[in-house]
Amino acid sequence: MHSTRAALVLAAVMCASALGLGAQTPAAPAAAGEPLFDGKTLTNWKPSAYTGQGKVTIENGEILLWSGNDLTGITWSGPALPKTNYELTLQARRLEGRDFFAGITFPVDESFCSLILGGWGGNVVGLSSLNGMDASENSTSQSREFEMNRWYSVRIRVTPAKIESWLDERQIIDVELKGNNIDTRIEVDPSKPLGIATWRTKGGIKDVRLKRF
Repeated sequence: MHSTRAALVLAAVMCASALGLGAQTPAAPAAAGEPLFDGKTLTNWKPSAYTGQGKVTIENGEILLWSGNDLTGITWSGPALPKTNYELTLQARRLEGRDFFAGITFPVDESFCSLILGGWGGNVVGLSSLNGMDASENSTSQSREFEMNRWYSVRIRVTPAKIESWLDERQIIDVELKGNNIDTRIEVDPSKPLGIATWRTKGGIKDVRLKRF
């Protein structure tokens, strides 16, 4: 009796497997996009023209933005970038200091915007600027604890309808473009069209990629 039942169960499992009814193979991950940093040089990047800019060096596949007075950054100097329908991904970490370790300025249609990670004393996250208000004042403002020396995965998605962003796969920004004025603070003009900066803080950046869609 038991052996007959076991045989029937085994036969059913084999049949389901043959028909593709068993556990499904996970879908292949989406393409990561084209690398914007080769891990070795600043090809297609340049140190930003900030007054008081700190050093920019590369060590062990990581761009180091050393603490400046006030901003230190890099700015894209390569081929033209898309203004919409793209995703920008990178990894960033704070190495020293208590302010933003990644202020990422990016194109949004005919304007630009900045995602600030860890500003205003170390915890503020948000977009600058939205309707003339910076990341500490507008509806995207939020507080996050950032650990020293820990890598954080950042993803920014720009479409004709929205700006969205994720931090370690958790969505932190979801802003409709319609009805909102998108711009940057004048201080980060040297980061346009695409740039990454720190404020009196040493930060590390790696694995910068762009995916068009």
